Amino acid sequence: MSKVAVLGYGTVGSGVVEVLDVNSAEVEESAGEKIELKYILDLRDFPGDKHQDQVVHDIEVILNDPEIDVICETMGGLEPAFTFEKRALEKGISVCTSNKELVAAHGPELVRIAKEHNCSFLFEASVGGGIPILRTLNTSLRHEKIDSITGILNGTTNYILTKMDKDKIGFATVLKEAQDKGYAERKPEADIEGYDACRKTAILASLLSGQYVSYEDIETEGITKITQQDFAYAKSLGMSIKLLGMIKKNNSGFFTMVSPFLIPLENPLALVNEVFNAIVVHGNMLGNTMYYGKGAGKEATASAVVADLIDIIVHKKSHIDVNLNDIPAELSDNGNYVHRFFVRVDESTEDEARELFGSNIEIVESSEVFGEFAFVTDLISEKDFKTKYTKLSKAKAFLREL
Repeated sequence: MSKVAVLGYGTVGSGVVEVLDVNSAEVEESAGEKIELKYILDLRDFPGDKHQDQVVHDIEVILNDPEIDVICETMGGLEPAFTFEKRALEKGISVCTSNKELVAAHGPELVRIAKEHNCSFLFEASVGGGIPILRTLNTSLRHEKIDSITGILNGTTNYILTKMDKDKIGFATVLKEAQDKGYAERKPEADIEGYDACRKTAILASLLSGQYVSYEDIETEGITKITQQDFAYAKSLGMSIKLLGMIKKNNSGFFTMVSPFLIPLENPLALVNEVFNAIVVHGNMLGNTMYYGKGAGKEATASAVVADLIDIIVHKKSHIDVNLNDIPAELSDNGNYVHRFFVRVDESTEDEARELFGSNIEIVESSEVFGEFAFVTDLISEKDFKTKYTKLSKAKAFLREL
């Protein structure tokens, strides 16, 4: 029998406990032994709760109990989660977590500490909720030469963009609806400005490279500037608009980006709607594979945490290798990335736009938008595009094409 502790009895933590309760037989069969929940760490008491007697308020109770094999950290935030996890690993107690902020900031260090103390640090739930993408990269696709990962990594922004597209509602209205439904926080900046997707992209990039990609080095743009006019033009182009996290290898290394993209409707990512996530991985032999599912939510995220817990129990008293090393990665200059851009300008500056971007531009028209000149550029690098775009006297917006 293995004994575990859950840190944090909020949404995800209570979900982990629920999985251990409801699916106890399946968990035991998968782990090869019974798993007992011994402690729940939280500042609050939970009178009347089935597990009220297992709630403790002092981390020392857990860290000093030699019976504890694994800690499931679902507290969120950097502190005190980082300190708790680091101390646990230094004692040889394995840790699994859903804390993407922590993994993005300290993941390589915690993996190193786990290796030094012959235990494990796993974080499947930190990217894609219940989608088993990290385990897939670390095991099933380890033999592949992966050259790109592109994904819809944030359910809140995908919900907002879906509603704007399908129901023709403005951004502010849809954001309020998302908040009322609990899909978006009252302070939604982490989602709508792309920061959440950025952290997840950093984790994926780190696993792809085997080095440490800091989320602070990733060029990030959110969805706050997307309008109904953009969707009208996207419809004319036969495309959808999605916020993507992107990692691509090139001759000088690899680059990363988080940005709204226009995606052709025949691309499977264009069909991923509402709060769902999807991640496309391209390998040199396998080609494209897509992983789809709930990117957030109590049950989905908790299921991923328990999957890590089972993996750790199966490999008890050993270190599960993760392709994440404490070596800073050097990212390629995004300025050299070449693709097409969709551009909107005031109709009075059509001649100026044609002069700057040349005769090969594709004109885009929409019966729903007036007073504008819209076009798609030929293939052009990020650097060259931005140089020309800043020279447009009445530019309104631009979007990248996937």
